[in-house]
Amino acid sequence: MRIRVKFSKTGSMRFLGHLDLMHFFQQLIRRSGIPIAYSQGMSPHQIMSFALPLGLGAESLGEYMDIEITEKIASKEALVLLNENSVPEIRILSFKELPEKVENAMASVTAADYRVSIKEGVKLSFSFLTELSRLLTKDTIPVLKKTKKNEREIDIKPFIYQCKPDGEAVNVRLSCGSVDNTKPELLMKALFEEKGEVFSEELLGILRLELYTGAVPDFVSLDAIGREIL
Repeated sequence: MRIRVKFSKTGSMRFLGHLDLMHFFQQLIRRSGIPIAYSQGMSPHQIMSFALPLGLGAESLGEYMDIEITEKIASKEALVLLNENSVPEIRILSFKELPEKVENAMASVTAADYRVSIKEGVKLSFSFLTELSRLLTKDTIPVLKKTKKNEREIDIKPFIYQCKPDGEAVNVRLSCGSVDNTKPELLMKALFEEKGEVFSEELLGILRLELYTGAVPDFVSLDAIGREIL
């Protein structure tokens, strides 16, 4: 049985890297007695994959992990067991069975919602919300994107699906996944560079709200794919 687990990652756990997060969940599943399946071979490991690694220092209310289990366990029971053995900064929000032919979370994710703000106490020479709104009216938003092999200038405007003010912050929906992975830091970098300001990720408060599959305009949250186990 394939299972999709939704969880939040906040507080001090935002500084936990992806590999350490994997180890955390491996231990959590063992402590909780979840009947997880293991791979075959000389070095068996838990069958587990994550949707999209979160940047170090960012918080999230919509993280996803897919696992396989060997025995049926009710969703409510699994949630109780996992949360009892977890820490307050990582909460398990849902535990659902996936249909047979659905791709795993890593392969199917296509977009993400983020809440982006300027950290308290940071003083800018420009109005964050006003200048971001103005930037988004442009036909193109060029930015230099670095990869492991090189760096190149790309236009990120087509990969920004939504942008709405939320108090002193802004909620944005961005393309993500294996092809056009657009992080909120990239959008903020474009804004700062246009204003002639030195950009640093440490200036930002980033909260990932949700991950989606599908395409414009029919995005579906990864959590909506599965069903509760009774």
